[in-house]
Amino acid sequence: MPLILGIETSCDESAAAVTEGPRTVRSSVVATQHDLHERYAGVVPELASRAHLERLMPVIEEALHEAGITLRDLDAIAVGHAPGLIGSLLVGVAAAKSLAWSLGVPLIGVHHLLAHLHAPALDDEPIAFPAIALIASGGHTAVYRQEDTLNAELLGSTIDDAVGEAFDKAAVLLEAGYPGGPAIERLAAEGDDRAIDLPVTRLRGERFGFSFAGLKTALLYAARGHPVGRGRASRFPREVADLEPKARADLAASFQRAAVDALLLGVEDVMQRDSVTSLCGGGGVLANTLLRAKLSTCAAQHHATLRIPPMRYCIDNAAMIAGLGAYMLERGQTTSLDLQAVARLPIGAGST
Repeated sequence: MPLILGIETSCDESAAAVTEGPRTVRSSVVATQHDLHERYAGVVPELASRAHLERLMPVIEEALHEAGITLRDLDAIAVGHAPGLIGSLLVGVAAAKSLAWSLGVPLIGVHHLLAHLHAPALDDEPIAFPAIALIASGGHTAVYRQEDTLNAELLGSTIDDAVGEAFDKAAVLLEAGYPGGPAIERLAAEGDDRAIDLPVTRLRGERFGFSFAGLKTALLYAARGHPVGRGRASRFPREVADLEPKARADLAASFQRAAVDALLLGVEDVMQRDSVTSLCGGGGVLANTLLRAKLSTCAAQHHATLRIPPMRYCIDNAAMIAGLGAYMLERGQTTSLDLQAVARLPIGAGST
C-alpha cells in the first residue's frame, strides 16, 4: 500500500500525518493554536498563517518519526488546498509543492470537506454507500448525499453562521472559555437543558438548510435581558457576571440542546426522503457527545449504519487528507505543481 504524507493547514491546526493506503493511519500529529487565539475568542487569520510557518515543518518531522519512515519512503504528498483561510492554506500548499517536487513524487490536492467525509473510514471499514453525510464545524454546516467517496451532492447548508461558530459565540457570551464547543459542553453538563425555551430553527422545502442567528440572539436576551432605551442609550438590564453559576449552566445546556436539535431536524428531513445505507458525519462539532448520541438514534430509526469518526479525527487533521489522497492516487487523480489554494470551493467544483 502506498505511503502518503498528508498536510492540513486550512484554519488554525498545523497537522501532518502518514497513512498506508486510504484507511490505515501510521501517524497523526496536530499542533493546535488555542493559546494564540484564546484572548481574541476566535481565530485571527494573520496569526494563524504565521503560526503555520513556524510549526508545520516540526509537525511533519514528528509525523514521519512516529510512522517510522523518512521522506524518501513516501509515495505521494497530499494537501488540503480548499476551502479555508487563504493565508493558512497557502502555507500548507507551498510546503506540499516543495516536498513533492524535491522528492519527485505525485502531488494530490484534497478538498477539505470531502476529507472530513472520508474520516469515518480511517482505521475502520470502508463506508457503505449511498450515504447521507452531515458536516458540522466552525466554518461549515451542510448535509450531503454521497454516492461514492469522491462525489457529494449538497442538499442544504446554513444560511448564516456555521454551528461551530454559533458555539464559539455562545461561549463568549456566557464567558465559558475557548474553544467554544468543548467549553459549552462542559458548562452544559451542570445545567438543565429544558430550563430555557430557546428556538430551534427548521428550514424546509426549496430553502432547506440551517440557521443559527436567531438562536444566538435568543441566548443573548435570555442571558442579559431585552435592551431598554433607544439608540446609543440602549442598555442591557444585566451582565452575564450577574448570573448565578447554575443559571449560566442552564443557558449553556439549553443552547446546546437547541443547536443539536436543529442539526437533527435537518438530518431527519433528508433521511425520511432518501433511502440510504449509511448516515455519516465529519467536522469538529461531531465531537459533541449529545450530537453523537442523537445521530446514533436517528441512524437506528432509519435502519442505516452510523459512521462518524472517533474524536481525534473529528477536528481538523491530516490523516483524513492523507487517507483521501491515497484513495485518489489509486484512481490516478493527481495534481500538477500549479495547484492553487482556494478560500471558497464547493465540493465538485474542480475539487478532485
